[in-house]
Amino acid sequence: MPVTTEYDVVIVGAGPAGTACALALRHSGRRVALVDKARFPRDKICGDAIPSPTLKLLACLDPSYATELHALLALHRAPTTHSRLLAPSGEELRIAWHNPAFNSPRLHFDEALLTLVRRHTATELLEGYAICSLQTDEHGITLTPTDSTQRPLRAALVIGCDGANSVVARSLGPPTALDRAYHCAAVRAYYKEVADAPEDTSDFYFLREYRAGYCWVFPVGGGVYNVGFGMLSEEVAARRLNLRHELSELLATHPHLAPRFAKAEALTSITGFGLPLGGSNRPVHGLRTLLCGDAAALIDPLQGHGIDKAVHSGILAAAQVVACFQAQRFDADFLASYAQQIKQRIGRELAQRYRLMRFLAGKPWLVDLVVRAARWRWLRRRLVRAVG
Repeated sequence: MPVTTEYDVVIVGAGPAGTACALALRHSGRRVALVDKARFPRDKICGDAIPSPTLKLLACLDPSYATELHALLALHRAPTTHSRLLAPSGEELRIAWHNPAFNSPRLHFDEALLTLVRRHTATELLEGYAICSLQTDEHGITLTPTDSTQRPLRAALVIGCDGANSVVARSLGPPTALDRAYHCAAVRAYYKEVADAPEDTSDFYFLREYRAGYCWVFPVGGGVYNVGFGMLSEEVAARRLNLRHELSELLATHPHLAPRFAKAEALTSITGFGLPLGGSNRPVHGLRTLLCGDAAALIDPLQGHGIDKAVHSGILAAAQVVACFQAQRFDADFLASYAQQIKQRIGRELAQRYRLMRFLAGKPWLVDLVVRAARWRWLRRRLVRAVG
């Protein structure tokens, strides 16, 4: 039997959920490993929006984290103080946000979070470590790498922060079919020389010909824009849509987008990704195992982002880790308190937003009405609260 390396906790996935969990365990006294199949910095296909609660949550762990993060990303972020919403009718609404938020390419944002882990914790970082399988017994979990030259890992607890295709989540039970009603498909590319594109404004295009979804143009700093299109996977499948083709057509022919992209330069090809939406009651725990972020399907169904939820769930998982070692209990019944925390603090909100998304889907006239009515200040305030 191969020799294993022993840890108290192994966090699988070094994105926002995994790094937040490692930061939250800084003073736990536990031996923690943070493993990722990639070597950083690495790209992560995403819309690159960093919602304002992300910074608040990190600042609650340590006020210096938010300050350092801003400094690390000085050349790779765009503070977003406004959003423009274009209704299916073509009517435009501009919204000012009061809480600080920004956009930043995940290539740089995730590397900055990992820098905080390196600076402030004793976490052992294992990059380029892909996991083939997990085997759980009454004493712990063994993680076997795909590379036979690397040592297996052994831990009392495993925190799965390894994204939408989580190998940790798959270890909790037999595979289930993709539920396209709770899944979003999206594509993204980077552009420069986009016209009418203020660096402080994120644009959302709601389109009459597509039901649950939108096109976006997000500044990410340095004159670069994250441009994408996402929609509910059940519609993509039903209509046999090729989202790469659909985005290209939108940028070339849409009456509002085409003039903006007439002289734009594509910096990357259009690439696709999938997002498991919140509200599905997907399991988030098992024997000696917790799931966070995308692995736990904590994506906002209304806006499609999940970085703030990933960070929040990572912090909640760290609190559960501390409780487990204090009680010396790692069974699923004890870990169910984490699932309850996720439901109360994150899940209920996501379920409400899923219902709102489904209510608006297929009703372009209603989106038109909401945008038109939001010109009244008191209704705009309600809209801002509703969409976060």
